[in-house]
Amino acid sequence: MFSADSESLHRVALVIQYLGTHFYGWQRQPNHPSVQQAIEEAIIKVCGKVTVLHSAGRTDTGVHAAAQVAHFDTSSLIPPTRWAKVLNSYLPEGILICGSTEVPSDWHARFSATWRRYRYTIYTAAIPNLFVKQFSWHYYHDRLDEQLIHRALQPMLGEHDMAAFQRAGSSRPHSRLELQEAICWRDGDFVHVEVQASGFLYGMIRLLVGQLVDVGCQRLSLAAFTSRWQEKRRIEVKYAAPPQGLCLLAIGYADNPFTEFASRKQTLTLTDNHIFKLV
Repeated sequence: MFSADSESLHRVALVIQYLGTHFYGWQRQPNHPSVQQAIEEAIIKVCGKVTVLHSAGRTDTGVHAAAQVAHFDTSSLIPPTRWAKVLNSYLPEGILICGSTEVPSDWHARFSATWRRYRYTIYTAAIPNLFVKQFSWHYYHDRLDEQLIHRALQPMLGEHDMAAFQRAGSSRPHSRLELQEAICWRDGDFVHVEVQASGFLYGMIRLLVGQLVDVGCQRLSLAAFTSRWQEKRRIEVKYAAPPQGLCLLAIGYADNPFTEFASRKQTLTLTDNHIFKLV
């Protein structure tokens, strides 16, 4: 344990990767392991003080992150750039701190962010594959047309009310956001949906992908899909895609404290040898 403290507080920002398979989401909660809890407990082991970790966004149970960003305040004398290495010694399997740095006292992982980017991966081969199971939705019942899905996403660009894709229980004061980029493409047996926005509603991407799959297999027309979200007909959005296909890729900042991590569109990608690598 590092016990030497100074009187002044320093704000330390972290870039964090985690496998959602092992956790009940980001946010601390009673009786279930969470990413926030694991890192906060590691900080206590290091400096002996209870510390609150603030993230750029909350991910649900089973959702992964390639570059989540969070910050905390500390009076420890540990150099800010060493926190990543120190914390990794105390963290459980499934969490890795990729980088750490000092940020100004008015910088906030959530409120200073200008965009978030997610990718959802669908595995379409008929035969299941153990090596991709925890990173994708195995959907093989119908042929998915990725071009139709891409076309369905384009009218959503810009600022819109996305209430049709918001799960109950959200504390967000409104459901308007700016969609900055939305694409869909196929890579062999994988269909990827990638969306970047100023922010996301509670459960938005999984509800959206559930609808897009209906578009891709032509159970739902482009016109019907568009009118459904434009008219905010939440009652017609019946189901969400499963969590394991979703990954938080990156968080963007106007003054990016992480030149290597936070603005890079990182994700796990399957290689020819059926091994995931970070690209």
